Amino acid sequence: MAAESVFIHIIISLSILLFSAKIIAELFQRIKQPVVLGELLAGIIVGPYALGGLPLFDGQPLVVLDETIKHIGELAAIVILFIAGLEITPREFLKGGAASFTIGALGVIVPFGVGFMVLSMYGLDSFEILLIATALTATSIAISIQVLTELGRMQSKEARLILGAAIVDDILAIAILSVVVTMVQSGDTSPQIMDIAFLILKILGLFAVLLIGAIFLIPRILHREKLWRSRGSIEGITTAIFFGIAGVAAYVGLSPIVGAFAAGMAVASTKLIKQVEEYAHKLQFIFAPLFFAIIGAQVDLRGVNADVLIIAGIIIAIAISTKLLGCGLPSILFLKDKTKSMRVGIGMISRGEVGLIVAGVGVTSGVLSTDIYTSIIIMVAVTTIITPIWLKKSYKKELVEK
Repeated sequence: MAAESVFIHIIISLSILLFSAKIIAELFQRIKQPVVLGELLAGIIVGPYALGGLPLFDGQPLVVLDETIKHIGELAAIVILFIAGLEITPREFLKGGAASFTIGALGVIVPFGVGFMVLSMYGLDSFEILLIATALTATSIAISIQVLTELGRMQSKEARLILGAAIVDDILAIAILSVVVTMVQSGDTSPQIMDIAFLILKILGLFAVLLIGAIFLIPRILHREKLWRSRGSIEGITTAIFFGIAGVAAYVGLSPIVGAFAAGMAVASTKLIKQVEEYAHKLQFIFAPLFFAIIGAQVDLRGVNADVLIIAGIIIAIAISTKLLGCGLPSILFLKDKTKSMRVGIGMISRGEVGLIVAGVGVTSGVLSTDIYTSIIIMVAVTTIITPIWLKKSYKKELVEK
C-alpha cells in the first residue's frame, strides 16, 4: 500500500507541475514574455520548497521531488534535444563544425579558467573551486532552443551556431565533470594533463562514433515503407530509436541528451522529416513545460543569507561575463555581425539542468558546503531566468519590423 501511495503522490505532483506550467505560460504569453520563463517560475512557485511544500497529502508535502520526478525531467530533456536535432542536418552541423567547436570550446575554457582564478583568490576549498568552475562551464541548450522556437528563429545563423556550440560545450563540460569527479573520489587535486586530454578526446570520439552510427542506421530503419504500414508505426519506431540512442550515449559515458540530439540530426536527413516533426512538436507541448517546471521546482531559496548572496553574486557575474566574452566575442569572426554574435553569447548563458547536476554531484560527494551549494543553485536560477528575457529582448527590433 505504501508503494501505491508513493505512485499516487508522483502522479499528483506531475499533474500540479504541468497544470501550473501551462497556466503561467499562458499568462506570460499574454504579457509578451518568454513562455519558458513562465514554466520555470511555475515550478519555483508550486515546487516542494514553496507552495508545494504545504502538508496537504496525508501530512506530506503536496508536491514531491523524488528521483522518479527527476528522471521524468531527464526524459523530457531527451525529447527536447531530439526535437532540436531535427532542426539541423548532419551536413549543416559539419558545415559549421569549426565555428561550433571554437565557440563551444571557448564557452568551456573561459568560464572554467576565470572561475578558477577568481574563486582561488576568494580563499575557498580547492575541491569546491573545481566544482564551481565546472558548473560555470555548463550551458542549458533547452532554454535557448525553446525561446528561439517561440520566436521562429531556429533557422537563423546564430541559432544554428548556438545549437552546435552548445552541443560541443555539453560534451566538453561532461568530460571536465568526469575528471573533477575522479579527482574528488581519489583526493587528487593535480591529475596528469595527459590523462585529462585523453579523457576529453575519448569523449569527443565517442560522440563522433555515435553520430556516424545514427546517420548510418536510422534512415535504413525508417525507410522501410512495406514494413511500417500501421498507423503510428513511424512515430513509435522513431521514439524508440531516439530513446535507445540516448541510452547508448549514457552507457558509454556521454549525456543522454547528446545521443538524442544525434538521433534528431540523423532523422533530419530522411525523407520522413515532416511527418516526424509534426509528431515531435506535439510531444514538445507536454514534455517541454514539464521539464522546465521540474527544473524550477528544484530551486530552494530557503538557505539564502548574506554570505550566500555575496558568493552567489560573484559566481553570477563570472557566469554571465565569461559566456558573453568566451562565446559572443569570437562569434564575430564567423557571423560578421555584432548583434548576432551577442545573441550567441546570450544564448549560452543559461546553466539550467547541467549546473544542477554538478551541484548535486558536489553535495552527494560531501565536497560542497550548504552555502556554496545554495550559491550555485542561485546562479543556475538567475542565469536560467535572465537568458530567455535577454534573448527575446535582443530580437525585439526585428520582431517589431516584421
